[in-house]
Amino acid sequence: MLDPIVNFFTWIFQLIGRAIGFVIGILLWPFMWAGRWYVQRGWILKAVVGAGLVVLVALYGYFVYVTQVWTNFNPNYIDAYAFEKRNISAGEQVNAGSGTDTSRTCGRSAIADVTADLINYNVNENPWISSMILYKLGLFGVDWDHTPWLDNKASFQRGINQAVRRTTTELADNLGRVRTTSQIDNDLQDARGNMQFDEETWYFGLQPFGPKTPTPSYYRDAITKLRSFNTRLEACQAVFDARSDNLKIYLDRIASDIGSTTALLKDRAENYNYGFFDPRADDRFWFAYGQLYAYYGLMKAAEADFEDVIKQRNLTSLWQTMDAQFVSALRLQPWIIANSSEAGLFASHLTAMGFYILRVRSNMVEISNVLAQ
Repeated sequence: MLDPIVNFFTWIFQLIGRAIGFVIGILLWPFMWAGRWYVQRGWILKAVVGAGLVVLVALYGYFVYVTQVWTNFNPNYIDAYAFEKRNISAGEQVNAGSGTDTSRTCGRSAIADVTADLINYNVNENPWISSMILYKLGLFGVDWDHTPWLDNKASFQRGINQAVRRTTTELADNLGRVRTTSQIDNDLQDARGNMQFDEETWYFGLQPFGPKTPTPSYYRDAITKLRSFNTRLEACQAVFDARSDNLKIYLDRIASDIGSTTALLKDRAENYNYGFFDPRADDRFWFAYGQLYAYYGLMKAAEADFEDVIKQRNLTSLWQTMDAQFVSALRLQPWIIANSSEAGLFASHLTAMGFYILRVRSNMVEISNVLAQ
């Protein structure tokens, strides 16, 4: 009596096996055709095509390696700066020397230092993925951001870059000049311009057609400009206007920036909650994580640069609370990003990240309100 049941399940598994074989055959057919074509060619053409294939395999091997290995990734990277031992605001004169301009010493800008180091992390310590030719080509023409693979690090880098762009703009427009009435610092202006360059330019492009300067070259030049500014600031030959209203503006701009990110997370979480099968949940998550990664360091740097303001306004406790929120957010490092419904059985990492960002933003707004009083 069990024979019909056994036969039924045998038939089902045979169908499944045939279906799998059919799909595999379709996927392998182009390669089998190419193999037959290759065998029938002459040795010169074989050598050229073979060399091209070796180069392509090597490029893809390197591409997979750099997208999966996150060199010097460390959410506690800011600890190495030991800003708590500095005890001087940015631009504040430390040593008057003999009274001459060349002998004076002033405090460096921690914000400029951290910004330069974040750019260095993105383009020197790690390759800048978004402008790599294989990243631009995608997976058989499909943008890597629309797949579940090989896009997390690129999204993380772009999140850092978003924070860096915001900060170089604030340095040029407000922090590096006196009450927006003085001339913009040339180094900061150049750094801002370089960081506004698009994120995807390779050595060659079609619009317009011809060779181009790749994105990382512009970003590396921004590092040079930021460090040049800080060298001049340390020699009291540049300006950092560490006033409370400048700090408030900077915090307000950051709060607005990360607020936009929470809107993106909210939209994805509400409209595309496919659990572990949402191909864009991972890049949304890691973009937000990259922003927080950068802003955590930049907020610690701002605490050092605006030390006098923070002490005068009794903001130390609020600032420490904000730091703790950053640390809590950066502990969220899931292996696989799930975008499930809030009423579902699985976690919603996008919702969790959005919650952490809103906690950080709430602290920023609270500090800004105190500065406005």
